[in-house]
Amino acid sequence: MNAPSAAIRSLLGPGPPLGLDSQHGWLDDEQLLAHYAYPPNGAFRLNFVASVDGAAMGGDGRSGSLGTAADHRVFELLRRLADLVLVGAGTLRDEGYVGLRVSESSVAWREARGRPAHPTLGIVSSRLALDPKHEMFADAPVPPIVVTPVSDPDRLAPFREVATVLTVPEHPERPGTLDVTELRAMLHDLGHSEVLCEGGPSLFGEINAQGAFDELCLTVSPAIVGGGGGRIAHSETLAQHPLALAGVLECDDTLLLHYRRSAGLS
Repeated sequence: MNAPSAAIRSLLGPGPPLGLDSQHGWLDDEQLLAHYAYPPNGAFRLNFVASVDGAAMGGDGRSGSLGTAADHRVFELLRRLADLVLVGAGTLRDEGYVGLRVSESSVAWREARGRPAHPTLGIVSSRLALDPKHEMFADAPVPPIVVTPVSDPDRLAPFREVATVLTVPEHPERPGTLDVTELRAMLHDLGHSEVLCEGGPSLFGEINAQGAFDELCLTVSPAIVGGGGGRIAHSETLAQHPLALAGVLECDDTLLLHYRRSAGLS
């Protein structure tokens, strides 16, 4: 039997043993959703793709070019599960984000469970370097959330017309950077406990520096990039956090790794 498009199988974690079911271990969407299900109290989850040699960007300077069919399939399912998708303003510009919409099947799945049709888009901008007239605001099916330490009422006023604005204090020991733990608390108060952060590397680096995440979903793309491409987390601060491997999926030479913090924060 030929494998369907983006046929994903489990090497470690939930799912049928390889070769023992009628579909040779291929996981359907419900099995993949179970594999990536959030814990009962929610979690702050990071998701990224990297090359085998650790590059966060492909040959064209964008992370999207490292994506594979399997990565795209899981990317959609991770969004299906999330309350809120958090993205740095730089990544939003570089990767061409517009209004955040999930697929029709994801909409049906979410609405059947009493959830909003689409997750909310959260945009992190430490300098508020955004255009309130950008199509990502006009095209959004749910008003986005703008996250910034900027508190100037005049600068914030245009954004309050198109989004919810969260003024998050700076980290007490890291001037110029958001306090991510405080951000998590503020998002939770708004009902967003299942958060998916899609980068980019600078935002990931700051989250890692503050130790303010619970999970990492990492796609290892079957490619070597070389060059001077950065890693998925970029920061001047070294901060090492132990991870526990929760699952490994495979599809056409792509590996999809799921890690949890050994001591989660949720």
